Amino acid sequence: METADTTTGQETAVLDGGPADGLRMEVADRPQVIQVTYPCQVEAAPNGVRVDEVYVYRRDYAVTSEPLRYGFDVASP
Repeated sequence: METADTTTGQETAVLDGGPADGLRMEVADRPQVIQVTYPCQVEAAPNGVRVDEVYVYRRDYAVTSEPLRYGFDVASP
C-alpha cells in the first residue's frame, strides 16, 4: 500500500522578536515550534554538565509562503 508523501521539503524561515530576532534558517516540514538555545557559563560544573537558556518561537500560520515566520513566545519558559 502506497502512502502519500506529506513532507514539504526545505523552506526558508525567519525568527521574529526575542533574542534570535532576524535569524534565518532552513526548516523541513513546517514545524509548529522552533526551540533556540544559548549556552550559559557555569562554575565548577561536573564533567559533561551544561546549562542552556531556552527560547521558543511559534509558527505564524498566516504566512504560507517563504520565508515562513516564527514569532517569539514570551510566555514560554
